Amino acid sequence: MSDLPDPSAVVGSDADAIVVGGGLVGVAAAIAIARTGLQVIHLAPQGPVDKRTSALMMPSVQFLRSAGLIDEPEALGHRLSEIRIIDATDRLIRAPETLFEARESGLEAFGWNFANQRLLAQFWDRAAQLPNLETRPIGVAEFAHGPEAPELTLTDGSRLRAPLIVGADGKKSLIRSAAGFRARENGFTQAALVCDLELARPIGGMSVEFHYPQGPFTLVPAGDSRANLVWIDDREVLREAQAGGAERLLPIFQAKSQHLFGAITLVTPAHVFPLSTLSVERAGARGVVLVGEAAHAFPPIGAQGLNLGLRDVADLAAVLQGVNTANQGWGEAVSEAYSERRAADLARTGGMVDALFRSLLADMLPAQAVRSAGLWALKLLPGLRRQAFSLGMGIR
Repeated sequence: MSDLPDPSAVVGSDADAIVVGGGLVGVAAAIAIARTGLQVIHLAPQGPVDKRTSALMMPSVQFLRSAGLIDEPEALGHRLSEIRIIDATDRLIRAPETLFEARESGLEAFGWNFANQRLLAQFWDRAAQLPNLETRPIGVAEFAHGPEAPELTLTDGSRLRAPLIVGADGKKSLIRSAAGFRARENGFTQAALVCDLELARPIGGMSVEFHYPQGPFTLVPAGDSRANLVWIDDREVLREAQAGGAERLLPIFQAKSQHLFGAITLVTPAHVFPLSTLSVERAGARGVVLVGEAAHAFPPIGAQGLNLGLRDVADLAAVLQGVNTANQGWGEAVSEAYSERRAADLARTGGMVDALFRSLLADMLPAQAVRSAGLWALKLLPGLRRQAFSLGMGIR
């Protein structure tokens, strides 16, 4: 492609942009940046297989399609057309059972549930088709702000420079810490147990959330009679249940799902993940931008994690449209513009997820009353329901 910018025009650069991190957001970022015409090096050391699933709301699915990352979502995922919330606590003040239907907002679905491993394989297939995107299965050992451009020292001792560095290297991001971004972290005593189940009575396109005092027990459609389970509870409770295998887990699953789905079979091993939150004061500065869990991390509440990461990628691609790489300091300008563009969304979503998670765990009567009143309002007021749909789906 002769019209691609020449990285050598910027003294000491090996590419226009270097993306660090081989997860879903990292691969999506590398592809989206390359599609703007920039020369991209993607550093993606092989990591463990991600056996989780992600519920992507319709704006995220539409972005994946427009960015050429997927074609039709039904070829890879499973439709989410209804959300049913059941207060399974024995609290004095309980919330009403609430059903949200996508058709209320004129939508065919709230979104689609994808297996992360399958979605990642699709992304890699699309990345391989881009001649201006070079992928290297190697990690980063050091980061430094060089006099001309940010510089990376790789784990093999080699060095790379680029005007723009994209940190997509997760919660423990080396790019974030070494580049001097300040982060706020908070751990919880709760963890999440995930696995796949076979149900005697399928849930169709309905995501079912049973809200318990220590967190939700959620079944998400996974096609046919399958469901993906995300169970949040005290870490030790989950570890003990996991250690007992199917013999211990299945009776718990039956009880927590209130025996609504008949016999339950464990299809995949159960995995337990610790829960924490992470946020940064700024998502970009001095030629470095952070995307995905390098910039934000939440408990799996409200399906916000990967959706927010894909909005990071979409906004970065928008900032890069029409950028003149011949201008000195263009990488720093992009990082500042990106940070400003992402600030409101990161603050709004982070506050929403934190408030929602803490409301589920609150034992005090005033907090329970507020949460119950909120769900009653969502149940009875169509206008408020539509606003909640927009916020939860990330519609901007």
